[in-house]
Amino acid sequence: MTLAVRYKAARTLDTAPVETSSPGPGEVELAPAYVGICGTDLHIFHGDMDARVAAPAVLGHEMSGRVVRVGPDVEGWQPGDAVTVMPLRWDGTCPACTSGHRHVCQNLDFIGIDSPGAMQQRWTVPASTLVRLPESVSLDRAALVEPTAVAVHDVGRAQVREGERVVVVGGGPVGVLIALVARAAGAEVRLVELSTHRRILAEELGLTAWDPAAEDVPELVRRWTGGAGADVAFEVSGAAGGVDTAVEVLGVRGRLCLVAIHPRPREVNLHRFFWRELTLVGARLYDRSDFEKAVTLVADGTIPAERLISKVVPLTEAPAAFEALEAGGDVMKILVDCGNDTTGA
Repeated sequence: MTLAVRYKAARTLDTAPVETSSPGPGEVELAPAYVGICGTDLHIFHGDMDARVAAPAVLGHEMSGRVVRVGPDVEGWQPGDAVTVMPLRWDGTCPACTSGHRHVCQNLDFIGIDSPGAMQQRWTVPASTLVRLPESVSLDRAALVEPTAVAVHDVGRAQVREGERVVVVGGGPVGVLIALVARAAGAEVRLVELSTHRRILAEELGLTAWDPAAEDVPELVRRWTGGAGADVAFEVSGAAGGVDTAVEVLGVRGRLCLVAIHPRPREVNLHRFFWRELTLVGARLYDRSDFEKAVTLVADGTIPAERLISKVVPLTEAPAAFEALEAGGDVMKILVDCGNDTTGA
């Protein structure tokens, strides 16, 4: 048995013992060290994904930890190896997979949503999901590799190029990570965020952040770009107003990259798309190359992961941490400590 955080029903989590299994062929047993709580986890907590999530469900997919045991036929891994997990299991046979897009497999098992996740003291996963971590990276910082991989994939999908002007609407963890990755790609970046705390943090990281409640963001973009408009906008807020802003700030042939999960349909100014020949791009998840680049960005300090961690709570306090994130306030990323970090980091 192992202690785990479980989703029971809308707004109901508990910590309870769950059964563990020895790693079978092609599997490894991990000792998760830290697990991040993300926006998708909050969607589950709110009950928005009950049609997909079978309660009681162990949550968590942003993680770092170490290998404990390896199953038969597993090569290249041994106990003690520091790892993160790319939490995707695809079937390899559907049209998406056979066309080279396994990360959006039509029968995808997103581990931590469709099957048990990392918010537990022991976790068995396919060895194929492991991504190696350098020992130089502390395990708390490494828990941000997965959301960084999301940002790497998003910036790649939007085809951000050096010198382009980019507006990121929404300054939560993924929004800030997108801004940092886009800046590392050579873009000029502006972040739009309502929270004063998050704007201050973004400014401390060298980003320019605007308050949409106090400033006319489209007008600021016009001044910034000499009337041309932004080359790329990322919608990361998940709000109707965020969609409007992301569309409005784009210049001719601008690209809108939709990142946020919108739980309901939104009205979109399609005339603007026609008039300026805009492009809408969806961005979901990541592939292994995105993960490997994310490891490098966290390891070399391009992503100052430690600055994004607001709080670390023990496994038993995870349910209260979900409520704290839901309430908003001065918080960015909360990590759950599974009690397995023996490095002293």
